[in-house]
This record gives sequence, C-alpha cells and structure tokens, in this order.
Amino acid sequence: MVYRCPGLRMAEMVKPVMDHLSNYIIVDIGANLTNKKFSRDLDQVIQRARDAGVTKIMVTGTSLHSTKEALRLTRLYPDTLYSTAGIHPHDAKSWEEDTYRELEAVARAGECVAVGECGLDFNRNFSPPDVQISVFEKQVELACKLGKPLFLHERDAHDVMVSILQRYLDRLPACVIHCFTGTKEQAAKYLQLGCYIGLTGYLWKDKSENGVRKILEEGAIPLDKLLVETDSPFMYPNTRASKLPQHIKDCLTERSVTFLQRYCTFQRNEPCSLPVTVEMIAAYIKKTPEEVALATTFNALKVFGLSA
Repeated sequence: MVYRCPGLRMAEMVKPVMDHLSNYIIVDIGANLTNKKFSRDLDQVIQRARDAGVTKIMVTGTSLHSTKEALRLTRLYPDTLYSTAGIHPHDAKSWEEDTYRELEAVARAGECVAVGECGLDFNRNFSPPDVQISVFEKQVELACKLGKPLFLHERDAHDVMVSILQRYLDRLPACVIHCFTGTKEQAAKYLQLGCYIGLTGYLWKDKSENGVRKILEEGAIPLDKLLVETDSPFMYPNTRASKLPQHIKDCLTERSVTFLQRYCTFQRNEPCSLPVTVEMIAAYIKKTPEEVALATTFNALKVFGLSA
C-alpha cells in the first residue's frame, strides 16, 4: 500500500508504523570521509551509518591525496566503503604533468567506482575557469576510457557543463550530478542528457520558487534517476529550521531524527543522517520512504556496479 504524507493527519497514522519497522537500506553516494573531522572515530561513524540503514558509502576523492586515501579506506571496510577518483574544480590549479597517470592508476582499482568529484565551479573560481574546463575535460576523457561513471560538481556553470558533456555524448558513461541545487530547467536538461540527480540535506534550506523543493513537488525527477547522499561532513539537514514546512517535519520518523540530532551537527554531518533526507524527499514527492530508499539504492547499485 502506498501512503501519502501531505500533512499532520497522515503523518500521525504512519509514524507509529514506521518507527517500528526495520531499517531502510540506503546507499550514500557521496561522503567526504577522508576529511580530518572523521580521523578520530571513523569506526564509530561507519557503525552508526550501518545502524541507521546506510549499508554502503561512497567516499569522495577531490584531490590526488584524498583520492588515494579514499581508496585506502575502502580496503579497511570492504563491501561497505567504495571510492571515487577525481580532482575537484577548486583544486584544478593543482593539476600537473603526472596527475592524469596517477589518477588513472587509482581509478582502475575495483573498489573505485567513479571518476570525480570533478566538474566546474564558476561561483567561487578558486581555480581559473579555463583551467577548470581543461582539467574537467581530461577527467571526462578518463571516464570514457575506463567506462566508469562520472561524479560531477557544477555551480553556476550549467551551460558550459552541458556543452562539454554533449561533445562526449556518443561514448559518455553514466553521469551523476552530485549535490544538485539548480533549477527545474537545469534538472530537465541534465535528465535529457541521461544524467542521474544526487540530492542531499540541502532540501531543508531551499526556499526558491524554482529550486529542488519545487522540482520534487512537481515530480520533475523520476525515481529511476534519483540518488541520495549526505556530502558529510557538510550539508547538515536542519530539520528544526523554520524554513522547512511543518507538513514535511511531520513526516519524519523519530528513529531517523534521533540519529540526526544525537550524532550530527552543522560542523559535522554524518552518513547516519541520510534517512532524514530520504524521508524529506518522500514527503515532497508523496511516496513512502521505503519506495525512495529502494529506488535510490537500486539506482546506486546499477550505476556504480556496487555489490548487493
């Protein structure tokens, strides 16, 4: 049976059932577990994620150093952690003559399931735009060569990103727009290119007329193109915020909120917060959290070739 959760009345009917169900099974497709904020208690962080139903986590590589460290972590936690290999646009200026070779060596590992986080960020321009474009294109070529998905970062660079992806369309592997925060039109264009859309706890924050909330409410992202991620230690989903509509808050289960509020903060989000994001998405699209968890997990297993 499919439930709808438009407000308090339905939430009151569903929550007692949900709070007694076994865990969701969810894949976090983007967590920055190489961040120094996790250096002292990674074992506990991963155990909490498992306890919350987050059974697999992709550790994001954003530089050569973090890419190698992400791969190292996958070998400490086999079948739970997977990694990506990439140079973030902020770090594009660090690209050197040997970077492609070193990146490819890591990306070829079986535990490394995607090329990225790579892309374009014209919002901050920590690296010059022309350097970002050059480094991004090299990583697109690497993904095409290896046949591994692209894990993409884009801020204020939609048109340029689309034009580059279109040039490689005949041999482009699966593409995931990581931490999507754009407009309905931008989402539609990415979907037209066959991309998957990754959503985070940013949902609580968005109040735009044409942003992520509106996209979900209008059903603009098909479930078979949706993925979920925490972007830990960033993107804390502040479920107490006044910006988050009450009817969405009413659809959050006590169990998921407890993991969030007991273990996560604005300073350090954790993968165990992911069920809250799944429940927010479910409330916006009027599906059950189980449907969203199942669909996004299936998508992650398919796109990244993760073991079931």
